[in-house]
Amino acid sequence: MKKVYVFLADGFEDVEALIPVDVLRRGGVDVTTVSITDFPLVQSAHGVNMEADIMFEQGDFSDADLIFLPGGMPGASNLFAHKGVCKAVVDQFAAGKKVAAICASPAVVLAPLGILEGKKATCYPGFEQALEDAKYTGDLVTVDDNVTTGEGPAAAFPFAYELLAQLVDKKTSDQIAEGMRFKHLMA
Repeated sequence: MKKVYVFLADGFEDVEALIPVDVLRRGGVDVTTVSITDFPLVQSAHGVNMEADIMFEQGDFSDADLIFLPGGMPGASNLFAHKGVCKAVVDQFAAGKKVAAICASPAVVLAPLGILEGKKATCYPGFEQALEDAKYTGDLVTVDDNVTTGEGPAAAFPFAYELLAQLVDKKTSDQIAEGMRFKHLMA
């Protein structure tokens, strides 16, 4: 079973975190949410409190198939301010393993860490100037080698299905998308 860690900071964008967690779990992926705060409860950008599965200090992220960073502000800035998160993301990328970020996180976290250098990427409009070492696509979802980026809240579903296809397979991803009526929505 594939293993995913989702780092949650105060101010994370609700749907950008929860939709991928939901879709990946429906697809049989082992997803662990990780609070990078001092408490298990992490408050979203819209005041929703979510209890993370573990605290950052409890994690050993070396078994991750994917590390995922939701966006939102100040969530993305809070992720970047956490030295442990930055080290885990850099280590994951350096090992050639999958890293994903959506909304502000590609620009606020991945770009300054050098992960997007020479890669195609997308992010929330208005943050693209931070992608100076990347090729900004403006697409809902962009995949370049082991890095997947998403544009923003509306991209949460296609982003999640792309991650599921990468981690499990496209057939499973399509079946989950059909069962959740996403295919019907896009028809």
